[in-house]
Amino acid sequence: MNDIKTNIIEKLKSINYPGFNRDIVSFGIIKDILIKDNSVNFILSVKTDNQEHKDIIRDKIKKVIDEDFNFNDIMIDFLDDSSLEKNRNSLNVENIIAFASCKGGVGKSTLSLNVACELAKKYKVGYLDLDIYGPSLPIMIGSNVQPNLEDNKLTPIEKFGVKFMSFGFLNNENSPAIWRGPMVARMTQQFFDNVDWGELDYLILDLPPGTGDIQLTLVQKIQLTGAVIITTPQDLSLADVKKGSDMFNKVNVPLIGVIENMSQLCIAGNLKNYTDHNEIELFLDKNKIDIKENGDFKVIVDVFKGSGGELESNRLNVPLLGKIFIDPLLSECSDKGTPYTLSVTDTENIFEFEKICKKITNS
Repeated sequence: MNDIKTNIIEKLKSINYPGFNRDIVSFGIIKDILIKDNSVNFILSVKTDNQEHKDIIRDKIKKVIDEDFNFNDIMIDFLDDSSLEKNRNSLNVENIIAFASCKGGVGKSTLSLNVACELAKKYKVGYLDLDIYGPSLPIMIGSNVQPNLEDNKLTPIEKFGVKFMSFGFLNNENSPAIWRGPMVARMTQQFFDNVDWGELDYLILDLPPGTGDIQLTLVQKIQLTGAVIITTPQDLSLADVKKGSDMFNKVNVPLIGVIENMSQLCIAGNLKNYTDHNEIELFLDKNKIDIKENGDFKVIVDVFKGSGGELESNRLNVPLLGKIFIDPLLSECSDKGTPYTLSVTDTENIFEFEKICKKITNS
């Protein structure tokens, strides 16, 4: 029986989710396959109101199974959306997306915050900083306001068109959190049960490094739309990042894609500002250079060797959502409490953040 199920799953991997280059298995919509006598029943969970997409998936499954197996009866049932809402703890949130990496220092907080602020230009967005031991959100948005408590519900801090919540807002003394696992798990749960998030299109979660109590509580209690994996180019980073990616696969959380941070360094300018063109020509041998007729130039420098983002996206069979360049302004904006995507225009990274958000929303 298990061999038959394994073969069926392998065949289903040939079916892409409508509008995506990802198969329905990696999307996590196959919740169960029930085989009895000469009948098979597929239990699917598809979070969409688009009946056409459901019909396409149903027809493709029946076609693949008919061609390769000898079942007399093929049944396909979609789970009632209300059963999923129970797992959301009554949250009125359309999409919950976790930004994660088993590796620390890869830029999860910076990237997730800027994606949230970019999404907020079109959607209703919330942002939850789940790093209990080292919350960075208060600095990154320049706010130390303590949330109001009303009817046992915390009111998120609203700024830049986003609803924010972080343990850093509650820990005014900025003292270290020396907590055991059960306390961390309870705090994580309370950020969903006891925060008045209201109606949101997207709730972005910034996860701490590792695969510990916070991650386990999250996947057990909350129905995640998916996870975005953050890595840097180096092999050392990728070795740890893989552990985080595989954790989500094991608990059947769909992986939306991979973002490579600190990918390259982009140096731009105009030749008229340089008296010695040798300064520019030093880059010619090992890096790409684009010089326009008016003297504007752009040089791409590979600071860190490796292609971690591409390797991990290929391994997981998910899209490489984008590559974020090393940019001093990115860290400077975080230090000043003014998100990069709201402070800067017409840079390589701005275009990348826009592209990343379009891929996440499939718009």
